[in-house]
Amino acid sequence: MLELKHICKTYNAGTVNEQVLYRDFNLSIPDNQFVSVIGSNGSGKTSLLNLICGTILADSGQILINGTDVSNQKDYIRHRRIGRVYQDPAKGTCPSMNILENLSIADNKGRFYGLSRGTNKARIPYYKEMLHELNLGLEDKIHVPVGSLSGGQRQALALLMATMQPIEFLILDEHTAALDPKTAEIIMELTDKIVREKQVTTIMVTHNLRYAVQYGNRLLMMHQGSVILDKDEEEKRNTTVDDILSIFNEISIECGN
Repeated sequence: MLELKHICKTYNAGTVNEQVLYRDFNLSIPDNQFVSVIGSNGSGKTSLLNLICGTILADSGQILINGTDVSNQKDYIRHRRIGRVYQDPAKGTCPSMNILENLSIADNKGRFYGLSRGTNKARIPYYKEMLHELNLGLEDKIHVPVGSLSGGQRQALALLMATMQPIEFLILDEHTAALDPKTAEIIMELTDKIVREKQVTTIMVTHNLRYAVQYGNRLLMMHQGSVILDKDEEEKRNTTVDDILSIFNEISIECGN
């Protein structure tokens, strides 16, 4: 269970650019939910992910993971139980290293290396088996630098790396936004497969309304630091892209756009 309680967050406090994003923000996400989060730019979507991951800290309030307060916990400590995939594949992989080296880093997440080698050749058959399941031909490129792969291949690798070790939460930060439509479809199908197989609680921020409606079992819409739409299970299944677009249009008119 992930809980955000009475979260307040202000950017540039005390300056002419002061922006109060969250005022007493509350949200609970039970285990094994796949939550799609949508909203206009500046609505608080990415800040929500950054608060959960510890990239930024709240001014006040609590962030609880299974009842434990992690509000002041360092981000690298939280990442032992959180996997994150970014919009930019370079943030989830090391382009100058090859696939084997990248997978080895992910495979040893949270472990102490000491003076041992960074890569274990005995694990190569296991890595190739995992890569083969992606159906992208990466199992034959295990010694190829990641920077030479296509954007879709790198994002698939980043997704695999984020979930190699057991995690409690998978954070997807617009992870298909930089991909072409065909590749984005492949990554979303892979995402859905991994989430189902590993039964990991997932939060996906996306601007693609079809993906938000099609994938996951809960849909949140944010606006000005608040959740203005929360549809779960059956309600979400009965929600269409047109329903979401009508709400966006209403918001746009209210904001004078």
